[in-house]
Amino acid sequence: MQQLPLGVRIPDRAVFESFLPAKNLQAVEHAVWVADGAGAAAPSVGAPVGAAGGPGAQAVTWLCGPVSVGKTHLLQAIVARASKTRRAGYFPLAELAPLGVGILEGLTALEVVCLDDLDPVVGQLDWEKSLFGLLREIQERDGSLVVAAKAPPTLMPWALRDLGSRFTAAAIFQLRELDEGEQQKALQLRAHVRGFELPDETARWLQRRFPRDMRTLYDLLDTLDEAALVAQRRLTIPFIRSVLKE
Repeated sequence: MQQLPLGVRIPDRAVFESFLPAKNLQAVEHAVWVADGAGAAAPSVGAPVGAAGGPGAQAVTWLCGPVSVGKTHLLQAIVARASKTRRAGYFPLAELAPLGVGILEGLTALEVVCLDDLDPVVGQLDWEKSLFGLLREIQERDGSLVVAAKAPPTLMPWALRDLGSRFTAAAIFQLRELDEGEQQKALQLRAHVRGFELPDETARWLQRRFPRDMRTLYDLLDTLDEAALVAQRRLTIPFIRSVLKE
């Protein structure tokens, strides 16, 4: 596990290798590019949604989409990879916002800053002033700021119009949900990275019986993997039923 400021920790499994790109390949390639230093040439898959270019625009990346599409995973993967060569930090604002706007102080010392769950602080003038200052300093120092929210910047209720304009000029990626087949592949990839195999029939069984959002399925898979390690059993359907006391 990697210790970061404010006690925020990144799980070992939050890496690019355990993220199935599927229809979000463009966003994943851009995230890897940011993690590796955002050099002169950006990925050539095509222009991100809403990217406007301009001075310093590529220093800022905006990931958006509903819950469980992989925003948090990509932010954490960026930090995990970037931290090998640069100072980087992951900050989930939904958890940290109650501590006050002061948590943003000192973040300009980092070269890569990833802010998750921006939604709760947008519309609050004190937060937006601090965000504006952070964004400007990061752009001036050729650092990288990556933020995640449910909606694109044009649909956010900004208190500072100039801040909204800055974010609108960022590289914007709308993450899309996985279909049933892609979900199965994502579960099997997660299992493989953790060192075990998930049979097709077991993956389909989990999909049929539990909510089909990836956060729920990943959490369930992690729980079952831990139980299988303790019991020294494979993840068969009978074993899963016994664990879940179905």
